Amino acid sequence: MVHAQLKQALLEGVIDALGFVAGGLAGGLAARLLGFDFMSAEGWGGDSLMGILLVGLGAGLGRAVARRFSRPRS
Repeated sequence: MVHAQLKQALLEGVIDALGFVAGGLAGGLAARLLGFDFMSAEGWGGDSLMGILLVGLGAGLGRAVARRFSRPRS
């Protein structure tokens, strides 16, 4: 019983991590395509903050989408 719970918890953690990373990468790509390249901008201007915001939103949405698709279908 404990083994099955541990396996399920590990699977959920891996799915969360993959969704988070994939969403963050997608958010970073979207930021660059929209002209908010936070990696090459100097200082904490509006472009940098908007790029970081898009990465964060992408990571959160990626995690949410990964969780939604990992749930068992009923």
